[in-house]
Order: sequence, then C-alpha cells, then structure tokens
Amino acid sequence: MADIDFPAEIRALRATYSSIENVTDVDALKAEIAELSEQAGAPDLWDDPAAAQVITSRLSHRQSEVERLSKLASRIDDLEVLVELGQDEGDEASMAEAAKELASIRKALEELEVVTLLSGEYDEREAVVTIRAGAGGVDAADFAEMLMRMYLRWAERHGYPTTVMDTSYAEEAGLKSATFEVKAPYAFGTLSVEAGTHRLVRISPFDNQGRRQTSFAAVEVIPLIEQTDSIEIPDNEIRVDVFRSSGPGGQSVNTTDSAVRLTHLPTGIVVSMQNEKSQLQNRAAAMRVLQSRLLLVKKEQQDAEKKALAGDVKASWGDQMRSYVLNPYQMVKDLRTEHEVGNTSAVLDGDIDDFIDAGIRWRTGNRNAAAS
Repeated sequence: MADIDFPAEIRALRATYSSIENVTDVDALKAEIAELSEQAGAPDLWDDPAAAQVITSRLSHRQSEVERLSKLASRIDDLEVLVELGQDEGDEASMAEAAKELASIRKALEELEVVTLLSGEYDEREAVVTIRAGAGGVDAADFAEMLMRMYLRWAERHGYPTTVMDTSYAEEAGLKSATFEVKAPYAFGTLSVEAGTHRLVRISPFDNQGRRQTSFAAVEVIPLIEQTDSIEIPDNEIRVDVFRSSGPGGQSVNTTDSAVRLTHLPTGIVVSMQNEKSQLQNRAAAMRVLQSRLLLVKKEQQDAEKKALAGDVKASWGDQMRSYVLNPYQMVKDLRTEHEVGNTSAVLDGDIDDFIDAGIRWRTGNRNAAAS
C-alpha cells in the first residue's frame, strides 16, 4: 500500500465522479423524478395498466440512477476518512481495506462512465435478443446455444431478469434460433454492441475425425416496444400461422396449437413465440417483438437517409465482429475494438463486460468522428 498515492487517487475519483455527474444532469433527473412521482400518485393511474407500468418503471429507473450516484459519492467520502484514520494510526489492516475499496470504486465509476455514453434514442430500453445459427452445420447450432448461455449468464451475473420467448431446436444438437428478453434499464444500449456475426473455431465434438471446424452465429438486438411508440401494423400486412410448441427432439410440450408465427408481408420479417401456454398470449408477445423490429427498421431507414445527406461515413461493424478461437490456441478477440481475452471459458460463461465496455467506447468514438 506504500506505493499508492491515496490523496492523488481520491482526487482522480472525485474528478471522474464530477464529470459523470455533469453529463448525467442530476438536477434534470430529480425534476423528472418529481414529475413521475406526481403521475404515479394519481388515483386513476391503474385505469390504464400499460401506461401505469411505463410510468412506474421509468420512475424506478430514474430513482436508481440518482441513488447510484449518491452512494458512490458517499463511498468516496468514506474512503477518504478511512485513509486518514489508517495513516494516523499506522493501521495496516485499514490501509489494505482502503486499497481494496479504491479499486472497487474505480471500477464502479468506469461502469457508470460507460452508461453515460448510452445516449441513443432507444438506449435506455429493455432489449430483445435473437441468436441464429449460421454457416457450419451442427457446430453452428451448438455455437448458437453457447452464445445464448453466455448472454443469459451475463444477465444473471448482473441480476437482470430474462425471459426466453422462443427456441427452435436443431435436429442433432444446439439451436436453430432463440429469442429472449433482458429486462433491465439500458439493456438495449448495452447489448446492441453485441449485434453482428460471431465466429467459433474449435475441434468439432461432432466430427469423428477430430478436425478443426469454423462456424458462425448471428446476434440481433432490438429495443423493446413501449406503449407510447406509434407503430401501427394493418391486419392485411400480417400472416398468422399457429402450430404446436415443441422442445428438444421434437417432443410435444402441449397438445394444442398455442405457438404463433407472425409474418410481416411487406418486409418479410418473421417472429414466432411459444413461451406462453395461451395462443392469445403468444400472439401478443409476437406482435410486440414485431413492432420492436419494425421500430428499429424505421430508425435505420432514417439514419441511412441522414448518412446519405452527410456523405459516406465509415462506421461499419463488418460481417465478423468477434472470434472465439478454442483451437489451436485459446483467444476471444473483438475485431472492431481489438480487445482480446485468453480465458475463453470465462467469456463463454458470461464474463463479457470488458468486451461490451470496449464496444460502447468504440461506437461512441465513431459517432463523434462522424459528427465532427
């Protein structure tokens, strides 16, 4: 601990905290909380359950943001006191505790700093993630299942609730596709940097000759639709198919045609849901995801028009955004940010925060370069 310059480190923490506080605009947050609290206290709030859910959820999110900032400020103050007492009394245990807390606060500030970069129109929304097996046969289907587990474990690590909405199992192993919700503030802004083509290189467990196999899987991330979004879909633009929900091996989960597949005829977008036991519930869930995808398509079209007016801006993600190499060496590398990790097991077990943080910073840098 003797080599740690605690006064300088604490000044750096306060400077970082101050910049985050300025970007976050705490006064505006508190004003919004007061307004939402008034709306939440209205006697007729739950006459419209969907609107009430939006109000109470947003209020909870805003209160959490302010509380998180307040707790960090208190932790920095407490650290300063702990260091002063430890130095005055020559207490090595207190100084060791201070060094540990210093590292913890620094990490918390870094995470919060990344959140301040999420300023896109839909960044603070919850997310719907779809994973699809690509080229590579059964290895690709197995890889799709590995990615789904990776993201679900990541959400579990952070305490984010998830709901698996649809799974389509491959014949031999793995998944053809899967869709799940991540119910947390800024889930879309955070996970949207994971969208793209992922590549796996390994000795195939499905190849009896033990050959190395390259396989691919695609990750799509869309913001969850809200009641206030104006996406109307005429009935004549949708084809509805119903079928029986099924699990691995084609075994019937129930004996009724409860699963629903919606096809948006103008765009060809297909959404299927089988998580709920009721056909009506599955149809409502499928419609919500379809609206979410159309909302994102609408925004992408608007962005494309803006880019056309601004000229060619190189901010492309590319076809392959990350490689997971398990043989002949162990390495997970993001091809956009150059961030890489040798512990592939940890990454596939959900330890992907550093990749996400690097991706968010990379995206922000590209946006700033495009705007300048």
